Amino acid sequence: MGYFRAGFTEIVGIDINPQPRYPFAFIQADALTMPVDVSYFNAIHASPPCQAYTPLRAVNPGKEWPDLLSATRAMLIASELPYVIENVMSAPLRGDIVLCGQMFDLRTYRHRRFEMSHLVFRPEHPAHTRKTSTKKRRKCFEAGMNISVTGDVGNWIGPQVMGIDWMSGNELSQAIPPAYTEWIGKRLLEAIK
Repeated sequence: MGYFRAGFTEIVGIDINPQPRYPFAFIQADALTMPVDVSYFNAIHASPPCQAYTPLRAVNPGKEWPDLLSATRAMLIASELPYVIENVMSAPLRGDIVLCGQMFDLRTYRHRRFEMSHLVFRPEHPAHTRKTSTKKRRKCFEAGMNISVTGDVGNWIGPQVMGIDWMSGNELSQAIPPAYTEWIGKRLLEAIK
């Protein structure tokens, strides 16, 4: 959605899992098999699964999560298109920029790292002054706190905290705010031009 708001007119999502609420064209496939002719596109944004890199993997001890970051990066470089890779803070990305909900007046911090094929100067990162709640979220949100968007978050939190009104709570826990990709998308359009 952020790329659409930034000015991209044709957006195609690819995921191995069905995404029935995805608001644009969607192909259910393994993105690493590149199921489309990439020469049709101006740029690629990739968000490989983050579970291999997140501290929350401790919740499922012994479970192995796929590490797809290196394969994703190699595919994007081979495409010769401008690209963006997004992931959690502990992922092994170059981390060209870090975006945070505070930068966009959102009620969540939700830090994410972005590796980019082109040079981008990051926006100012305001100080974190608001407390964040991981429990009793609705009550804490009404009391003025930020909200942590994690796996057990409810649907009500999306519009209020993330700027997303089309996803379930579980989908929200895997998402980034459209404000992030709108900001990146505007810089990506400049780089393409």
